[in-house]
Amino acid sequence: MNRVIFYFDGFNFFNGLKERAMEFPVWKNYYWIDFIKLCEQFIQEGQLISVKYFTAPPSNDGQRSRQSALFSANKLLYPDTFSQINGNYQNKTIECKKCRKKFEHPEEKRTDVNIAVSMMLDCFNNNADTLVLISADSDQVPTIQAIKKNFPEKKVKVYFPPNRKSAELLAVLRQVVYLENNEDKFRASVMPEKIQSGGKVYTRPFEWKH
Repeated sequence: MNRVIFYFDGFNFFNGLKERAMEFPVWKNYYWIDFIKLCEQFIQEGQLISVKYFTAPPSNDGQRSRQSALFSANKLLYPDTFSQINGNYQNKTIECKKCRKKFEHPEEKRTDVNIAVSMMLDCFNNNADTLVLISADSDQVPTIQAIKKNFPEKKVKVYFPPNRKSAELLAVLRQVVYLENNEDKFRASVMPEKIQSGGKVYTRPFEWKH
């Protein structure tokens, strides 16, 4: 059986989804997404081993609360299949090119490394036959090249998040999946308004409704 693991570059995925929603507001409904159901639609029944979502908790209270509700709902539905791997944010000093004023801007850290390490370890431990990276970040090109060289029996696939693409990744894999062309799968993966089990209840954030 072909065993498949999905790796979400959370920052890349969610910001692409937000950009798509700015163009087509109906996509805002897809923020409240069942990640397992979404991924299962791209593979055959019984192939999915796990879905790993790599991100960092936002410093903004509202954003952090909404993100927490999304991940908690998915963990409640799939405690053995869905996992969240956190990096962190660090402030970076940026200078405005026009006014020359300096200000602090949060920058996500560790996500790229966490994805690369996880993919390599899953190859070393033979946890999967196919690894699906959901990202358009060219920083993962070395990771893919290393897997192709050292684990030629493993298949690596890349799905570009909505409104995202990378010429560098295309040069390595040639064929990718454009998630923006699969709105039907997003639509079919929206979770119910409330996810509850064992006394725990997680509700779709009001801001995520179109």
